Amino acid sequence: MITSFKQLKTMLFGHLETSRIGVVAAQDEHTLDAVVKAAKDGLVWPVLLGNASLIKQMLAKIRCSEDIVEIIDIPSPEECALKAAEMVRSGKLDCIMKGKMQTGAIMKILVNKEHGIRKSDTMSLLAFIESPYYHKILGITDVGLLTYPNLEQKKGMIENAKEAFTALGVQNPKIAVLAAVETVNPKMPETIDADELKRMNREGTITDCIVEGPISYDLAVDKSAAQVKGYESPVSGDVDLLVVPNIVAGNLLVKGLICTGGAKTAGIVMGAMVPLVITSRSATVEDKYMSIVLSALVGSKKGGIK
Repeated sequence: MITSFKQLKTMLFGHLETSRIGVVAAQDEHTLDAVVKAAKDGLVWPVLLGNASLIKQMLAKIRCSEDIVEIIDIPSPEECALKAAEMVRSGKLDCIMKGKMQTGAIMKILVNKEHGIRKSDTMSLLAFIESPYYHKILGITDVGLLTYPNLEQKKGMIENAKEAFTALGVQNPKIAVLAAVETVNPKMPETIDADELKRMNREGTITDCIVEGPISYDLAVDKSAAQVKGYESPVSGDVDLLVVPNIVAGNLLVKGLICTGGAKTAGIVMGAMVPLVITSRSATVEDKYMSIVLSALVGSKKGGIK
């Protein structure tokens, strides 16, 4: 069980080899702050792709020696993304992080069938939450990539998240497919999908996890609430992953936990050959730092350079 982000950092410290993270269009001071912090802590080896002159100016401004990074001078963000994808395919990067580039633009290149690094049909954004009101790290998917996922995409989201949990040492994660109610209602499509995903798990189509649904948020995270309602499930009160019905629900849930619940967050995109960090440019340095730690941990288990 992973109880805190500090534990993830300790796990990464224990690795014999340093993960290589490629930063696409690295001439972004906010991004460099987080990457350099992780590099100074000895957690990653940054490969900074972008405008070398600007990158060096920014490194000097934040008092970072060029000895702890690698800089590859590439003029355009699009060419940076292409180079990063090439380096992943040749085993030279364990993870990729977005710098000064629009998310849509970098994803378009990375998912391209000819020169991208897409591995599965579904790519999804997996958030990890550290809450002062929950006893372990909580995963939530999809919170920023798939807008209104269909049943097959939700299955893919679960498979992607399961791969990340396995890389972090969490076996047989407990998964709650969220809805507003615990019964199947034909007027609420998310309840139908949740019931179908639970059936897939029960019949062996989705394996190595426990899927519950439809289930409301309170019953998933609070055992006492489940007891009051007479709801019995091994997932209640000990859930590892929340599967939200759509991007609106995921976005609202995560921002609510952060802004009024005191939670910390980290996130990666799964479904590619390596994890991707595409946090918003407005995200805090700490959120980006922990996303780097998370991507390095998961990436090191996915067959990157060693």
